[in-house]
Amino acid sequence: MKKYIMALDQGTTGSNVVIMDQGGSLVASSDRDFHQIFPQAGWVEHNPVDIWNSIENSAQEALKKAGLSAADIYTIGITNQRETVVAWRKSTSQILHNAIVWQCRRTSDMCKKLKPKWSKIIKDKTGLVLDPYFSGTKMRWLVENIPAVQTALKEKDLAFGTIDTFLLWKLTQGKSYLTDVSNASRTMVMNLKTLDWDDQLLKLFKINRTCLPEIKSSADDFGTVYNCKFASNQTTINGVAGDQQSALFGQTCFSTGDSKCTFGTGSFILMNTGNKIIKSKFGLLSTVAWKIKNEKVTYALEGGAFVCGAAIGWLRDGLGIISASSEIEKLAAQVTNSDGVEFVPTLTGLGAPYWCPEARGEITGLTRGSTKAHIARATLEAMALQNADILQAMQKDLKKKMKFLRVDGGASENNLLMQIQSDYLQTRVVRPVMIETTVAGAAYLAGIGSGLWTMKDLQKITQIDRQFTAQISPRDLNQRLISWKKAIRKVRITA
Repeated sequence: MKKYIMALDQGTTGSNVVIMDQGGSLVASSDRDFHQIFPQAGWVEHNPVDIWNSIENSAQEALKKAGLSAADIYTIGITNQRETVVAWRKSTSQILHNAIVWQCRRTSDMCKKLKPKWSKIIKDKTGLVLDPYFSGTKMRWLVENIPAVQTALKEKDLAFGTIDTFLLWKLTQGKSYLTDVSNASRTMVMNLKTLDWDDQLLKLFKINRTCLPEIKSSADDFGTVYNCKFASNQTTINGVAGDQQSALFGQTCFSTGDSKCTFGTGSFILMNTGNKIIKSKFGLLSTVAWKIKNEKVTYALEGGAFVCGAAIGWLRDGLGIISASSEIEKLAAQVTNSDGVEFVPTLTGLGAPYWCPEARGEITGLTRGSTKAHIARATLEAMALQNADILQAMQKDLKKKMKFLRVDGGASENNLLMQIQSDYLQTRVVRPVMIETTVAGAAYLAGIGSGLWTMKDLQKITQIDRQFTAQISPRDLNQRLISWKKAIRKVRITA
């Protein structure tokens, strides 16, 4: 009997569900967007019910497309938007507040107050910088501001979870209250060396162990599905990883030095650093990449820009200069450069390697001759330049030049963007046939966790679609970088 793997990719703006067969071939996929909530400037929330409905509907549609039933799903893998926090009651599963999304900047003031005393301690223990991006301050904000959360905490009935934990809870009807090391490493509460919740940080964020899940490996036993519409009560859950780590795994970046960039809502570069924690001197994060059950943990260096594909979405929805995201490549290609127009898309703060949460986006250098094509071109260039800043810092930390960069995510389909990226990185850019490597990583981890695959099997599955090599002259690149650095400096000064 053929065995099928279902991978749930719960992202920032929507959910994608994929079904693969034992050979690693894609059988069917389906996705659903859900509503974004912006209560005030800089705040971002999701309704957890909307998140679950998007997963449930996508999974049922994928099964229908594949001509399969719930009983055909052998194992499930989960990957998810990281750092986003959900709070609920353990006894009733009652959701106590909207999910606070990783993009949300509501704890900026809290971070400012904590930084003098706690910044170095947090970096040393967790590998992270003290920033609203991570889960710790979001949980403290909920404890300090939401009465229902305070009551549940006092009654030892509070469950905090990142999205993977919430999905596991829903899939098992509350039987599994778990997370994996990659997601836990993004909370700002897990000690990177011990791979356990840190008592000093629990106290800082006003929470205790009873309201946090047990931490497991990324390929492990996460329980059995119970009373679910798209899987049977015999379906096991065997893979869990945060989206960026899952993409690194899905790109089969299994060797030290292998790296990838995912072009999603934000853009994230991760580099496999093996079993060593590399402490960055240049504004990058040290994080867990993954852990396979009974094996040593694999670490990574990470740098992320909070707005990448979201900048194209803003041109579409905010400015209305394109009606569909797919139009940007053709529009930007109408000009050979941005003609001095500079767009710094810090619409939700500035991430690595600068870390300036108060930064606002800016479009500068406009003249009477500027057109929407120049703005479109400046947007693509900004997306690539943000990554170049991160990669430059990464190479300094590693003291060596990267040989090539693997790319994935929706915007990696844009050939012009990939060429610009290769130009600004001065390195080869490699795009696989299956660009949705985040969801592939979840499937691969579930396959390994359930015993269907080995790491060697996975390396045979991936195929290259296209490679891009740098074509810009060093002189032109240098001039372009000078202009970009000026724009970044201005955004940081005015924040």
